[in-house]
Amino acid sequence: MTPPSAIPHPVSMPQSAGIVLIVDDVPENLSLLHDALDEAGYTVLVATNGESALARARQSLPDVVLLDAVMPGMDGFEVARRLKADFITRAIPLIFMTGLTETEHVVAAFAAGGADYVTKPIKPAEVLARIAAHVQNARQMKQARSALDAFGQATVAVRVTDGKLVWQTPLARQLIRSWFDGERAALEEVTPPRLIEWILAAELARRERREVSPLVVADGPRRLLASFHDQTGEEEWLVVLREENDASAIEALIAAFRLTTREAEVLYWVTRGKTNRDIGDILGSSPRTVHKHLEHVFEKLGVETRTAAASMALAKIRGAGEGG
Repeated sequence: MTPPSAIPHPVSMPQSAGIVLIVDDVPENLSLLHDALDEAGYTVLVATNGESALARARQSLPDVVLLDAVMPGMDGFEVARRLKADFITRAIPLIFMTGLTETEHVVAAFAAGGADYVTKPIKPAEVLARIAAHVQNARQMKQARSALDAFGQATVAVRVTDGKLVWQTPLARQLIRSWFDGERAALEEVTPPRLIEWILAAELARRERREVSPLVVADGPRRLLASFHDQTGEEEWLVVLREENDASAIEALIAAFRLTTREAEVLYWVTRGKTNRDIGDILGSSPRTVHKHLEHVFEKLGVETRTAAASMALAKIRGAGEGG
């Protein structure tokens, strides 16, 4: 039998199996679980108390943690709370192991951040099945986050029950700090009040099958837009942030449609819902001159209406913003 304190060399394990951290103060439980996981191809790490569990989780970032609920000193519930409070380890799924089947203990496990639980005496086959499911889900989420990071997407995952930022891409962190300064944005796990208020209203609109309007925060010619992307959990939403400004939008239209600067300006203000008279006032031109510019825009875009031109222009502006 492999000693429970031994850590198999990662090279000897299939790289796709995953890393599991077992936290238990009972040697017999460690041995049973270690051997079952080792045979299934997992890289197994162990900790016999809460303090070492926190240190090992932060250092190794396992795919899943098997956590004994009742241990001397720091119990499993406190370990879970600390793991979930740490921005580095909060995404790791936690599976509680306990002989306590009373409802209040099960509730406490989930309240502390547990994703699942198994009861003692441990049945290795059941544990393996549950671990496999959680490892797969965790890896899919990790791949999705890595892809968003790589493509420079400004995306956040927000838990609406308490307003916590579950995770955010680097670009999203920059935008939140830039746009919501003074709204506790420096605390990475706290969603700015204006953003969480919009999320709650938008979530209600979705449930009632109403149109969800994006959040728009304006600062002169600059704007921050927030829109729903997807739901990642029962109370967790992905929100995409995008920064726009008049100058960059006009430049994008010039490049996309080979427009003159004035044609691009006219088209841009059409996308903002302005009339020819409004655009003339903004640009210092007559409505007739604006109309002439718009005729040239229609010809270059191959469209016949303001709505079609605005739709094409918005698609290019948003594409340029997401690509940047």
